[in-house]
Amino acid sequence: MTSLTFGSFGRTRAGTSFWRGWDRFDYVMVGAALALVGCGLALIHSGSRPWYDGPITSLASPVAKQALFAAVGIAVMLAVSRVDYHRFLHFAWLLYGLSILSLVALFALGSTAYGSTRWFDLGPVQVQPSEFAKVAAILCLARFFSEHGGDARDLRSLLLSLAIVAPLAGLVFIQPDLGTSIVFGGIWLGIVVIAGANRSHLLVMAAIFVAVLPFAWTFAIADYQVERVAVLVDPNEDPLDAGYNVLQSQIALGSGQLFGKGYMQGDQTQLEYLKVSTKDFIFSLLGEEFGFAGAMVVFALFILLLMRGVRAAQLAGDTAGQLIAVGITMLILMQTFINVAVNVSLFPVTGIPLPFVSQGGSSLVSLFASLGLLQSIVMRHRSYRQT
Repeated sequence: MTSLTFGSFGRTRAGTSFWRGWDRFDYVMVGAALALVGCGLALIHSGSRPWYDGPITSLASPVAKQALFAAVGIAVMLAVSRVDYHRFLHFAWLLYGLSILSLVALFALGSTAYGSTRWFDLGPVQVQPSEFAKVAAILCLARFFSEHGGDARDLRSLLLSLAIVAPLAGLVFIQPDLGTSIVFGGIWLGIVVIAGANRSHLLVMAAIFVAVLPFAWTFAIADYQVERVAVLVDPNEDPLDAGYNVLQSQIALGSGQLFGKGYMQGDQTQLEYLKVSTKDFIFSLLGEEFGFAGAMVVFALFILLLMRGVRAAQLAGDTAGQLIAVGITMLILMQTFINVAVNVSLFPVTGIPLPFVSQGGSSLVSLFASLGLLQSIVMRHRSYRQT
């Protein structure tokens, strides 16, 4: 793997035009993301009908709020894309420190909902620090490996990179938020594999993890998390409480069949049997109203978006850019996989949003910021490519 000396970041030609690089802007990537946002807005409108009957243009409307967050996210993406991504690496450890502080502060100042303390309640909006901590982790890992020659073959470098992610994942885990902590693990794994981690080292670490898992299950996993795993195996064991969401999502998805029941015609959603249908279970809402065909359309958009992320990694002119692109692609992939797996009863309920689709401002803005980093890599790959 080729790499550039980290100290060389930020060297750009003087007098660069504001418009320089826009010819390399990845409009397909943005188009896929905006199409997913559009699908999300339509689904949020349908899912919120049973409990919101006000005007759609009001700021109290879930659709209007999500559209506003999308507008903010797009502005952030465009602003980030105009900045050399190496400049964000320069502030990576500062962003990392702020992420640690905000996650710690949650336990004293955070708002609790659904048994987890994940948000700061700022009146009209709620901010979820873990969404931005994922981006900080990606930047820190990219900076770490670029400063170490872009090589994860050395066991010491591999363990140090794990030590970067572990505090963030640990703080998120005890909120508790198992799904997001797994996302951190997926980001780390994707980056170290591309950085050339030794397969034997990864196998030994996986074996240690498996050996420790029974102890974690006994002493670290909360009772309600154990219950969620149990109902995943047999949701009918507790159909009115722990197994309720699992059963309702299964019914919603199954009832949609090939082409769905029609927009705003889903019984599980419109009669409020399916809970949090605009957030965690928005994929079940999609399956009920648009069926297998609708789900395949959304999957196609995600595949297109992920392919553009892979393209950005391939185009990257240096190690830092390549690892940032890989980390962001893994972030979107892991969140999509976990959310869909929860909805089809292959994974315990975790509260992971479906990227760009589920209702949620922090997730949407942080994802668009991530796309801004990908755009910055694509727009500047020629400047950093070694000959």
